[in-house]
Amino acid sequence: MGKATGFMEYDRIETPVRKPKERVNDWNEYSLPLGEADLTIQAARCMDCGVPFCSIGMEIKNGVSGCPLHNLIPEWNDAVYRGDWKEALELLLKTNNFPEFTGRVCPAPCEGSCTVAISEPAVGIKSIEKAIIDRGFAEGWIKPNPPKVRTEKKIAVIGSGPAGLACADQLNQAGHRVTVFEKSDRIGGLLMYGIPTMKLDKESVLRRVQLLEAEGIRFVTGVDCGKDIPYEELKRDFDAIVLATGAGKAREVKVPGRDAKGIHLAVPYLTASIQDLLAGRKEQTLSAAGKKVIIIGGGDTGADCVATALRQGAKSIVQLGRRGKPEEVRAASNPWPEYPNVFQMDYAHQEAEAVYGMDPREYLLSPVGFVKNAAGELTGIRTVEVERDEETKRYREVPDSERIFDADLVLIAAGFEGAEDAVFENFKVKKTKRQTIEAAKGFYRTSEEGIFACGDARYGQSLVVTAIAEGREAAREVDFYLMGETFLP
Repeated sequence: MGKATGFMEYDRIETPVRKPKERVNDWNEYSLPLGEADLTIQAARCMDCGVPFCSIGMEIKNGVSGCPLHNLIPEWNDAVYRGDWKEALELLLKTNNFPEFTGRVCPAPCEGSCTVAISEPAVGIKSIEKAIIDRGFAEGWIKPNPPKVRTEKKIAVIGSGPAGLACADQLNQAGHRVTVFEKSDRIGGLLMYGIPTMKLDKESVLRRVQLLEAEGIRFVTGVDCGKDIPYEELKRDFDAIVLATGAGKAREVKVPGRDAKGIHLAVPYLTASIQDLLAGRKEQTLSAAGKKVIIIGGGDTGADCVATALRQGAKSIVQLGRRGKPEEVRAASNPWPEYPNVFQMDYAHQEAEAVYGMDPREYLLSPVGFVKNAAGELTGIRTVEVERDEETKRYREVPDSERIFDADLVLIAAGFEGAEDAVFENFKVKKTKRQTIEAAKGFYRTSEEGIFACGDARYGQSLVVTAIAEGREAAREVDFYLMGETFLP
């Protein structure tokens, strides 16, 4: 695909970004579009590799390798190389309902398993994907396409994150009557209230929701299904129910002093920031302005907290991680086509380095207690160094290694423990050992007749691209359950 010798002739061109010191003064997207000439060169680097590992979408060592959506990457790269952008868009939309989301927030496991990446920097797949969908909207090629025939089967999708929206989109295209319920005041789940606007502008989410609405999907906000609408009523009014409620149960840090004033979970903090921004409020509901901020958790959510606290005017920021600093290049234990566990400077870390003069991350540290004053206010956090036992693969404390960090605000971004307890109580579905809804992959059926589950609620905390794939696959199973056959892709 592309140019047969392109991968030997051209270098990778990174997606351009706005200067860190400039972008921390606003909440706009930090990435910029690549020019068409550069995109053509990037597409030309896609080699005729025979087996496109970029599309395999497999789990290797508990990590995603290749695209879970099995995107037709070589095909649309070839179309871009030839300048046929409309064909590229048609190929992209065959497998991905929302490329405008994945093209912005996906960590690109496709690039980690790109064949070129065995010895050279990968093809810039993510930047090409984003360019294709953005051009599709700019050219007016993407228009409402409601189904021509309706089955009159009614389906309730509970949760409007990427899994719920993808499932709803597919079932609507199959002709079913779909209602999406969201307990928040806006549609989008974590797309709306978990991912900062610097990574994903909310107009992109609103544009897609309006498109889905024009195609016949009904959206209901401010309703907590199972509580505001009883389970029995939903069962009576709908032919099938899909639980796409996410993995909203945050992992806590259970150490002494947790009750100190000034400790908050990451997602509510990010949500409050986005809500304030969308409402046009100048004063932040939960602000890091002038504070010494400690973020517990070294993942993407923690990085988003870094970027948000920076824009709020934090005095200092430290991000604590339990794991060690990754190597600069792939280790022998992390071979291609696994997702590369290598050191990277995320957008937020680039910004923190530009503002404070240093990377905010601290590695191999674990919190053991919070420090508070007589008024119960947070003043610091106690940590110890940890090391990994290569036999047990567990971390153990290093004796006499305690450190104390000053802190006015602590944000806990330690991951998630599965679906919220209310989901199991309200819908009577069974729980796995991982605290997710029991529904086998490939079937997505729960222990309750006519109830299906998909996305993080079934799979556990994962990527937006995995959630979309889950939603699409669950839709096939729902369609088959209702009609006895399915023609959904």
